[in-house]
Amino acid sequence: MNGLRLNLGCGAEKIPGFINVDKFGEPDLKYDLEVVPWPWDDNSVVEILLNHTLEHLGQAPSVFLGIMKQMYRVCRNEAQIRIAVPHPRHDNFLADPTHVRAITPFGLSLFSQRLNRQWAAAGAANTPLGIYLGVDFELVETLYKPSAHWFRLHPGSKVEFEQLLWESALYNNLIEEVRMTLKVVKP
Repeated sequence: MNGLRLNLGCGAEKIPGFINVDKFGEPDLKYDLEVVPWPWDDNSVVEILLNHTLEHLGQAPSVFLGIMKQMYRVCRNEAQIRIAVPHPRHDNFLADPTHVRAITPFGLSLFSQRLNRQWAAAGAANTPLGIYLGVDFELVETLYKPSAHWFRLHPGSKVEFEQLLWESALYNNLIEEVRMTLKVVKP
């Protein structure tokens, strides 16, 4: 499977085999990801990495939605989009003034046309962004990285993710990072 691999918002972390893209520094391609359309052809990308990048993009909803549309446009069917972000209830997210948007598994699931149809059939009020925008992403994996605070509260114990999620709904700083993988769905 030939195709482009993009490391978007790469910062100083250039990855071999990827086109490393950033607005700053010395990437392979210096480009502002908030400017659309992106410079890649339709259906030319097989993998996108967004490592602590997406939370910095699209403060205005129209800009963020434009970025999601561009990711869909440039990606091939079944392309993988790997996203790592700070958890929105961790100080790493809250303290950085350049973080403009919380990125969550539920927020990304709004771009799934399959879920959009299920929610509509159930009468749910979730915004069917996948249908509205003509994009379709399936969230295929979500991983949570517990913080040092979690391990201080639960020393020596195996991480029970149900407990981690329940406690993090009540308290800040228990999950440091969320990693999510989207799969692009095209006809």
